[in-house]
Amino acid sequence: MARRVLGRAGVSVAAVVLLVGGCAGDGESGLDTDPPPPPVEATALADAVRIDAVMGHLTELGRIAGEHDGNRALGTAGYDASVDYVAERLRDAGFEVQTPEFDATMFRVETETLTADGAPVEVRALGFSPSTVPEGLTAPVVRVPTDETPGCESTDYDGLDAAGAVVIVDRGVCTFSVKERVAADLGAAALLVVNNQDGPLTGAALAEDQQPRIPVGGLAGTEAQTVSEAGVITLTLVTATDRQRSRNVVAQTATGSPDDVVVVGAHLDSVPEGPGINDNGSGVAAVLETALQLGNEPNIGNAVRFAFWGAEEVGLVGSSRYIESLSDEERHDIALYLNFDMLGSPNPGYLVFDGDDSDRVGAGPGPEGSAGIERIFARYFADRGIDVDGTDFDGRSDYGPFVAVGIPAGGVFSGADDTKTAEQAGKWGGTPGEAFDPNYHSPEDTVENIDREALAAAASAVGYGTAVYAQSLEGPDGVPVGEARTQARAEFTE
Repeated sequence: MARRVLGRAGVSVAAVVLLVGGCAGDGESGLDTDPPPPPVEATALADAVRIDAVMGHLTELGRIAGEHDGNRALGTAGYDASVDYVAERLRDAGFEVQTPEFDATMFRVETETLTADGAPVEVRALGFSPSTVPEGLTAPVVRVPTDETPGCESTDYDGLDAAGAVVIVDRGVCTFSVKERVAADLGAAALLVVNNQDGPLTGAALAEDQQPRIPVGGLAGTEAQTVSEAGVITLTLVTATDRQRSRNVVAQTATGSPDDVVVVGAHLDSVPEGPGINDNGSGVAAVLETALQLGNEPNIGNAVRFAFWGAEEVGLVGSSRYIESLSDEERHDIALYLNFDMLGSPNPGYLVFDGDDSDRVGAGPGPEGSAGIERIFARYFADRGIDVDGTDFDGRSDYGPFVAVGIPAGGVFSGADDTKTAEQAGKWGGTPGEAFDPNYHSPEDTVENIDREALAAAASAVGYGTAVYAQSLEGPDGVPVGEARTQARAEFTE
């Protein structure tokens, strides 16, 4: 049985629309006139994004990965097949689909070894890390003390002599590129980032466009003390990069104001280590199903643009290149960005992006309007008996390029490799002291390890938030429009 697509007919706000009089407009004119679709209603769209359909998309992405060396990473046939799947489903629903190309960089590791006082220790090169010399780098160790922003600021190094040393910092809060830049500015020879759990730091990368200056590797949390206490260590990272063409997938409704576009996005690529079903098939499946249920000609006030980003896992490249490709006017026409990355973590959290910085963690508030987006999602979950926590705009997903140019952003998130606290387990269930997603960036990130209940809640939230802003940008939870938008973005980016 064909699935009903709520698009040209709209997301119905009534159980039945009764058409009377046979072929209306028939007779002498010979014309049929369809009645206008009812306005899209947020709760109706949320309810239409059903978990069985979302899981169906995930199953297809899992099949694609299984048929293509177990992943859907940049530059692979698995990624190309993922693009084809999403684009074909959108076209079948009546959307005009574009797959704009962009340049990205493929990163390869040829050698990654570490010894501490002669004893071998596992190390992983971070993506886009520069190489050491082929024979390796031998140097003393400097351990940066742990604080709320480890290695993110030069003051973290007060009293330490990092010049010529291999610096060890903890993961957390700021991006790896920021940690690398601070260490390099202080003369460090290399940087080692300690994972916030026992396993190795996999799938981590520096930003492609930041031009890192020193080699950067990752350590398992259990190895940090051994390496920190060594008198001397030898680090060998031999890496190479290659240019690669990739594609985004972009489709926009034919209705709604093109001057006030709501962009709804998720990244489509996985890491090479696994199929990427939670990260980020889950976001892709929820956004895709929202698009199919909304349809290409809904009765909405503001156009909705659905975007599926490539090369996120190597530094947010697809979304960055997209923002760079837009003119000032085209960027101005984007009213807000909703980001959905990891929605079905096995030990899930219920997190919304901290648009107003009320948590006082990491980055400051998002651009004006981000606080309202946070409230919309928090209220949606609260109405379903779920108390959310905030999550920082830490730059680890595709909202980053939008926030950087002053576009308000928000979204929901079920957690990645951070640890669930006892308080959070008390609110949501699950296991305290373990990662939200213990399969993060691994071969075990499969359909079987998705938390269906968490994904169902988050996927319906995608539909809800999309519909709210598709209908109106006004009100206390709205975003700036017109001249107020121009002024707010200028103030945010100055």
